[in-house]
Amino acid sequence: MTYRTIELEIADGVAEIALNRPDRLNSFTGEMHGELRDALARVQAEPAVRCLLLTGRGRGFCAGQDLQDRAQTAAAGAPDLGDSLQQNYNPLIRTLTGLPLPVIAAVNGVAAGAGANIALACDIVLAARSASFVQAFCRLGLVPDSGGTWLLPHLGGRARAMGLAMLGDKLPAEQAAAWGMIWECLPDEALMPRARGLARHLATQPTAGLARIKQAINAAGSNSLDVQLDLERDLQRQAGRSADYREGVAAFLEKREPRFTGA
Repeated sequence: MTYRTIELEIADGVAEIALNRPDRLNSFTGEMHGELRDALARVQAEPAVRCLLLTGRGRGFCAGQDLQDRAQTAAAGAPDLGDSLQQNYNPLIRTLTGLPLPVIAAVNGVAAGAGANIALACDIVLAARSASFVQAFCRLGLVPDSGGTWLLPHLGGRARAMGLAMLGDKLPAEQAAAWGMIWECLPDEALMPRARGLARHLATQPTAGLARIKQAINAAGSNSLDVQLDLERDLQRQAGRSADYREGVAAFLEKREPRFTGA
């Protein structure tokens, strides 16, 4: 299928999705939401895909919602922004965080509003040195959405979450990395080679095991230690019965590289 607002390429176990409205800093329209939903459904239905890489074309990752598109499509009177979240952004965040495979964000420029939080919701976030994260909602009298009010305090702590959300200041990629909110800040020219290399590496690893790691870490924020210990027990029981575990042990004993299949 050919898309107008995104690009999808699948090769070597990696699905790469690029937001592709560079003239509008890849801001979201209804059409883009629909195409991204379709692409993610294709990724989920393709057994060969073992890692997802999300990035943007042009000089920005994603500037959030395209306000012009919203103005053109809104009915008379105040728009129902809660419905927009319910229909579009919330399912997107739930899909990215629930995918049973690693999701890498390669933030190639400004990530603002929902765009910032979509990036931060990914499992591993790499950013170009020229990139930045902006919680622009306060400038419009809005609340950080797309998981922002959960992600910011979990990633940066309450004080930083409040400052970022209430002031709307630009957070440079280097500062985000220093604060531990993203995995790595890279020279601009090194971003995509690093992101693609990392995606190809993860696609060769025990995917089901990585999915269990993701499940456990995502659950930790709301679990007590006792509940988390039980979850670790249950997930480890599943992992110990997997083909990849047997292969990992065999490769270690035979002193060779493992050949994981994701099963």
